[in-house]
Amino acid sequence: MITSSAFRGKRYAVLGLARSGLATVDALLASGAQVVAWDRQENARALVEGRAEMGDPLEIDLSGFDAIVVSPGVPLNTHPIAGRAAQLGVPVIGDIELFAQARADLPPHSVVGITGTNGKSTTTALVHHILQTAGVPSAMGGNIGLPIMGQEPLPEGGAYVLELSSYQIDLTQSLDCDVAVLLNISPDHLDRYESFDAYAASKARLFEMQSADNFAVVESAAEDELDVLGNAKTDVFILIDDVEPIGAQTDWPSLQGPHNLQNAQAAIAVARCLGVADVKIGEALGSFKGLPHRMERAGTHNGVLFINDSKATNTDSTAPALAAFQPEANGPRIHWIVGGLPKEDGLGACEPHVGNVAVAYTIGEAGPRFAELLDGRVQVERAEMLCEAVSRAIANARPGDVVLFSPACASFDQFKDYEQRGERFRQFVDALTSDTQGDDPCGRGGAA
Repeated sequence: MITSSAFRGKRYAVLGLARSGLATVDALLASGAQVVAWDRQENARALVEGRAEMGDPLEIDLSGFDAIVVSPGVPLNTHPIAGRAAQLGVPVIGDIELFAQARADLPPHSVVGITGTNGKSTTTALVHHILQTAGVPSAMGGNIGLPIMGQEPLPEGGAYVLELSSYQIDLTQSLDCDVAVLLNISPDHLDRYESFDAYAASKARLFEMQSADNFAVVESAAEDELDVLGNAKTDVFILIDDVEPIGAQTDWPSLQGPHNLQNAQAAIAVARCLGVADVKIGEALGSFKGLPHRMERAGTHNGVLFINDSKATNTDSTAPALAAFQPEANGPRIHWIVGGLPKEDGLGACEPHVGNVAVAYTIGEAGPRFAELLDGRVQVERAEMLCEAVSRAIANARPGDVVLFSPACASFDQFKDYEQRGERFRQFVDALTSDTQGDDPCGRGGAA
């Protein structure tokens, strides 16, 4: 774990004992801090009982505390902890701010901070992969992977690559990124912010915390329309749109589509800022495997490509997947499996890309509505269940086609979460394309 003399002898309250909260408690205790911890769940409290003092920061006396460390999931705009802390003058911070304060005790290193409405996870993982390919010690954390305070410190010359949500930036005051990246901004999380401008301002704070000689990598539209560099100290900025790619995008199997071109351009810019040679960057772009359940290649069968995009839980997330596979000479080639628990009504951002779809297979609670919206525009097959949709898509698809599972909906009507849903898709593809297929995996005809 990461420890620091900056915490020794200080007193902290930790609210929320999920993964990052537990890592925070461990790191603070190991650093010689006093910790009062709390979680609504008794089983979570049991994980630190006997090591940290127990106490709800909404009820205990917070006088003399150095900070309250909260989970990014705590809504500061509505949760009473924000007002109580403000009355007592106690800072409310997150684990990323603790990492920022611990940096002085770490071997010399770089920090990359990556934010944006879409593409954060892929870009963070890609930068990490490029650095690993180039032999640069790196760790990936923040909103992805293991909690940053729970990871081992990197040796000298290493790079910490952090995916940062707006919530995490809100809880951070001193993270001076050597390279800060803003991929894009579109309306999101407006239940936590009073306006879109306030949400954009939260993202822009990543640049405001930088020193003058560090790098800012930013989407041109975000800068032109929202002036996200308006309060930045650095004059060293790179427009993502102007970054020259390395090789052809067709050579990057897991980075297809215009959204992934932007992600790759941002990652290339970051790697160059950190001194990685283009030859190593190009090698890494070609070998990158992508993230599970996000435009993940689930295999090929008889010339048909299967894509698991289960993480696409709304139309904004699905639209780039539909845009990634353009029609060829013989027409549209996407067999789109869509539906689940709806988050919105209508096709939303998917509307401009419906022409890329050969057949739509509708499933779940939202299935009938998607069938209604798409009927007459593309061939529609009402499948209801995921396995049946996969089976029909396999029967209809021809060499060169793509079976795209990008549901544009939440998973909770039929699955525990998007991860379980994506795993089931993979399993159904494997079973239904296997040369040794036994019982019908969809359970038709009495099969289990």
